[in-house]
Amino acid sequence: MGRDNQPKERQRRQLERKLNRRASYDRILIVCEGTKTEPHYFREIRSTYRLHTANVQVMPCETGTAPIQVVTYAHDLFVAGDPHKRILARAFEKVYAVFDRDDHKSYFQALDRAQAWDGKLRNDLRKPIQFQAIASIPCFELWLLLHFEDIKAPIDRDEVIARLKRYIRHYDKGLNDAFALTADNLTAALHRAEQLEEVNNAYKDPMPYTGIAELVRLMTEMKS
Repeated sequence: MGRDNQPKERQRRQLERKLNRRASYDRILIVCEGTKTEPHYFREIRSTYRLHTANVQVMPCETGTAPIQVVTYAHDLFVAGDPHKRILARAFEKVYAVFDRDDHKSYFQALDRAQAWDGKLRNDLRKPIQFQAIASIPCFELWLLLHFEDIKAPIDRDEVIARLKRYIRHYDKGLNDAFALTADNLTAALHRAEQLEEVNNAYKDPMPYTGIAELVRLMTEMKS
């Protein structure tokens, strides 16, 4: 028999076999605008609930922080995969692009692009996937603040951070235990976010809104 002179292909097959040993629930890819707090937060949930890493992949966007860059990177990572990140091509049922409103010029374009791809891409099982933007107005920290306060009126990023620091004094963008510090109030945060969703949505800038609750609910219920 001839020798296998294709080490890269052999490595790819080994990675595929290993990643295919996954749990029975949906495979989800989460791509975040932020490089620290948001990825830390979702990875902390993954660890706390013992979700299989082959099922739940959390990645920061590597091409920039603009919303359209986050959405496009999530799309390209899903389609092409990245063996260096242990991500196989099209190996997910759900893809989420997480980003803030802030003052980003491409915010609405990113929402529209994600919506256009939702249900149009197919995974390795040839099934259409859910592709969704998870936006926050004004920022991710609104979700954390909802664990402590009921926010109804427009609020800017600086005010969100200032008020959040009343409860988490050492809060900064590198915080790696945000879930643990807020988990006791998770039920209240989910309820407050749901109330906001009843009157606001990602397009109703500058009204406060966050889609993070939907993703958190999915992750914390995946094994049930």
